[in-house]
Amino acid sequence: MLLPRRSPSLRARLALLATGTAAILLIPLAIVVHVLVRDMVADRIWDRSLDTATSVAAQIRDGHLPNPIPTAGNDIDLIEVAGPDGRVVAESPAAEGVPRLSPLRPASDREVTQTTACSLSGRDCLYVTVLRVSPGPGSELVYAGRAAPAILDTSVTLPALLLAALLLTALAGWTAYNVTGRALRPVEAIRSELAEITERNPGGRVPEPPGDDEFSRLAQAANDALSRLDTSIQRQRQFAADASHELLTPIAGIRAQLESARLHPEDTCEALCAALRDTERLEAIVADLLLLARIPTAPATAREEVDLSQLVVSEIARRPEQLPTHLHNTPGVTVRGVRRHLARVVTNLLDNAERHALTVVCVRVTRTEDTAVLCVRNDGRPISEADRERIFERFYRTDAARSRDRGGTGLGLAIAREVVEAHGGSIGVEDVTDGEPGVRFVITLPLAPDAADDPAERPADDPAGDPADDRAADDSAAGNAAPCGDTQS
Repeated sequence: MLLPRRSPSLRARLALLATGTAAILLIPLAIVVHVLVRDMVADRIWDRSLDTATSVAAQIRDGHLPNPIPTAGNDIDLIEVAGPDGRVVAESPAAEGVPRLSPLRPASDREVTQTTACSLSGRDCLYVTVLRVSPGPGSELVYAGRAAPAILDTSVTLPALLLAALLLTALAGWTAYNVTGRALRPVEAIRSELAEITERNPGGRVPEPPGDDEFSRLAQAANDALSRLDTSIQRQRQFAADASHELLTPIAGIRAQLESARLHPEDTCEALCAALRDTERLEAIVADLLLLARIPTAPATAREEVDLSQLVVSEIARRPEQLPTHLHNTPGVTVRGVRRHLARVVTNLLDNAERHALTVVCVRVTRTEDTAVLCVRNDGRPISEADRERIFERFYRTDAARSRDRGGTGLGLAIAREVVEAHGGSIGVEDVTDGEPGVRFVITLPLAPDAADDPAERPADDPAGDPADDRAADDSAAGNAAPCGDTQS
């Protein structure tokens, strides 16, 4: 069985990539440089030798050719002048001990010929230019040239350039390997720290490198994700503990009632009624838990335009008459959302208000330029600053015994917050500053796009209105009930 090969690390792959790229670039470059340098050197020799031959030919035509022929100091030191019969008539000092530079004679129709003469071994080459002094077959010939320089007369130039290219390639790979390792060091630190984070230790964080580069932002994003994950885990653990307690309590009550009915048949009817009450409570808790699980996964297609004003009126109308409810309603306040979820928010807030109110519940629906505002107030005991955020936690109660006896599951406000935040809104508890006791819950939701563009009539004051207007509106809506005095701080 063939085992899967382990792929090289990113550091090794980048080093190999740098090495391959350098080899692809440097080796052809070395060959091209070698060819270009040889051509440039050879062209320079040809140009200088032609200049020298032209100068000597001019001296011959003037009849002032010295012997030996002096050089012009341009590295062209081999100069010969041959007669029509091929006999050398003058030469430079460097050419005295050298046989004929070249037996080549230009064609009668050519003035200049350039050639390279080498020994039998292919080395000791001479670069020679042959110039005809005058037209015709009886003209004298000027030979000017020099020995090939070392760069043209050696066979180690190209291997040396290739070796230099290979060394530079190896240097590029080594540099890329070390630079990549240094650059990826924060990633390795993040990886090692993440490997130590487990469900038993969810509070770990990765080190954040200084600066504002990609690795720093990666570490910050990882820490933000770990923080959210840690919060989620802690909430899940707390929720599991609270849910297990809340579910075990009615189950234990049902079991106790059934055992009591078996031991005391004369109390069977009363025991069954108590068991049914606990069953209803258990059913309510399970239904609320399922709703909480479904709220974040509600599809966008389930959302529609909902008239919040009409929804509040409908929910108040279908409730049993327990406490007087004052309604100050602005018609045409439309939001976009899941109707049944928004209806559940209104129901939960009204249930909570009636559960804690002493004499009256006040409801107000208004709008601002781009938000809908729903206020639900009761005249019960105020909520302390320490509890204003905790009351939205699941199964949290400021008075557990009283809330349980009066039917609360401990999930109503948690469901309200989940729904409101899923719809892009906010919910909170605000102070009441009109001198009357009470608690006010305020929900803000974005208006539907069409409703936000429509400048419908709305009160010119703040969303909560003026106390005097409240009294007039509440008295007209609820007869002689006490006014709400619903004023925002």
